[in-house]
Amino acid sequence: MKILIVALLATFAITVHLANVKEEITAAEYIENLNKELARRTNIETEASWAYACNINDENERKKNEIAAETAKFQKEAAIDLKKLNWQTYKSEDLRRQFRMLSKLGYAALSDTDYAEYLEVMSAMESNFAKVRVCDYKDRTKCDLSLDPEIEEILTTCRNPEELKYYWCEFYDKAGTAVRPLFEKYVEFNSKAAKFNNFTSGAEMWLDEYEDATIEQQLEDIFEQLRPLYQQIHGYVRHRLRQFYGNDAVPENGPIPMHLLGNMWAQQWSGIADIVSPFPDKPLIDVTNEMVAQGYTPLKMFQMGDEFFQSMNLTKLPQAFWDKSILVKPDDGRDLVCHASAWDFYVVDDVRIKQCTRVTMDQLFTVHHELGHIQYFLQYQHLPFVYRTGANPGFHEAVGDVLSLSVSTPKHLELIGLLKNYKRDDEAHINQLFLAALDKIVFLPFAFTMDKYRWALFRGQVDKKNWNCAFWKLREEYSGIEPPVVRSETDFDAPAKYHVSTDVEYLRYLVSFIIQFQFYKSACIKAGQYEPNNPELPLDNCDIYGSFEAGQAFKNMLSLGASKPWPDALEAFNGERTMSGSAIAEYFEPLRVWLEAENKKNNVPIGWTKSDKCV
Repeated sequence: MKILIVALLATFAITVHLANVKEEITAAEYIENLNKELARRTNIETEASWAYACNINDENERKKNEIAAETAKFQKEAAIDLKKLNWQTYKSEDLRRQFRMLSKLGYAALSDTDYAEYLEVMSAMESNFAKVRVCDYKDRTKCDLSLDPEIEEILTTCRNPEELKYYWCEFYDKAGTAVRPLFEKYVEFNSKAAKFNNFTSGAEMWLDEYEDATIEQQLEDIFEQLRPLYQQIHGYVRHRLRQFYGNDAVPENGPIPMHLLGNMWAQQWSGIADIVSPFPDKPLIDVTNEMVAQGYTPLKMFQMGDEFFQSMNLTKLPQAFWDKSILVKPDDGRDLVCHASAWDFYVVDDVRIKQCTRVTMDQLFTVHHELGHIQYFLQYQHLPFVYRTGANPGFHEAVGDVLSLSVSTPKHLELIGLLKNYKRDDEAHINQLFLAALDKIVFLPFAFTMDKYRWALFRGQVDKKNWNCAFWKLREEYSGIEPPVVRSETDFDAPAKYHVSTDVEYLRYLVSFIIQFQFYKSACIKAGQYEPNNPELPLDNCDIYGSFEAGQAFKNMLSLGASKPWPDALEAFNGERTMSGSAIAEYFEPLRVWLEAENKKNNVPIGWTKSDKCV
């Protein structure tokens, strides 16, 4: 009897095993077909989103929202089918990964009615941001100034505090305060969607994309590692601004009034480099005038970016890119989102950029950044739909910035004939590093607060009656800046940042600004352009142009898409598996040493007192 029972159990086990194997084979076929259908539907949805972003009107908005709702409904139905399969037990790790990723619905998990309203809310906020127009400070009858390019150019060139304050207030009131009721609805939908996706809040839903439960703490630790350098930069800039604007305009120990920092959100301060540069007698690297003199056009800038990637044996831009992209701001009067963006349409070689490109040095770097996204799209376009994204959201942002770091070096600018008669002595070196720090280091606390603020709202940690002041408290705590005028709860300022108005998580940019230096250092070593402790080959003057070895490392990483957890993708590039602030600290080490000595010599206060600009 015992032998018979054992035999029956063995037969049953074999039958169950065969059934599981059969189900897994069927599931593999199902997931393959589902990926193809999702790619097809996402292509249609992306075309509609592109049409709307390139021409904001009611009809394009209606079509975009209608198609997005159809796609969401399909995704929800597919997710119900996925639950019928016991995919957690499949032997194939790849199959389990695809099922797990496709099981995440995001906002598509909302009811049809709620999802339709969510789309209307998001469209309204995006439309409001794109349509903000401000009257001219000197001619109040001229009321057609948009953020990009008119107001942004004023912020970087104007040195009249009252005029800067005027534009700041006008923009924040129209881009932020005007959408508070919409933003409150958006937070409600975010919380509902998170719970439908089995997350405790929208914060956890966003953080899940990083596949690491310790990601928040990792970033806090990295930020603490870099905070002393930021504080030295902050103290130095505040001191120089007091010298320029006077002691009454800038406090000695307090937060810096943000309208004086050359950027609407004080996220990067390179716009005021001309008045805070350590060695003003040494010309800062700015090849804008030379670009204009040489007849540069937006088209030429993108052709040069394409050639940079090709020089590393990476993929040439397909003809569809040139045929379908918008590279200059249309002059036909339509409203469009000018914020530079790269688009993947989920069919072979259909990749595009929408950018209101101007012939400036900064825009040249932006071109390379956006083309980094495009190169990522092209390298993983052979993968199933579910894997056609970055290893984590930050990877996508980092790739193009590595190219931008290389393009911005004196070595590369000289190579392409834009920088002439440049002498890189110690003072010019500090100027160059300081200029880079005004973008790269200054950005870190800003990027962190954009999501820390929204996490707090998603988690219900801030009472709605304190939402605006909570935002400014974080900005002051991490960045040491404050608004130019007193703000209150009758104002609402966070949505005056495009990514906040359009539900784009911002942690990707913080992660990007950290790991891009890891990528850059490794690529420079592979290219033979950097040797630690060798003054002839410093990290901050490394140009990876023409390096097949660096290009191959990019291919190894980019071609994985999201098919592996991000530590695997990082390891494929440089052998490391963890994020670290060491490479960025190494890059800026000469500047840190100089700033500490300079601030000490001038008795410059480090740190800041609390702000009183929100009540």
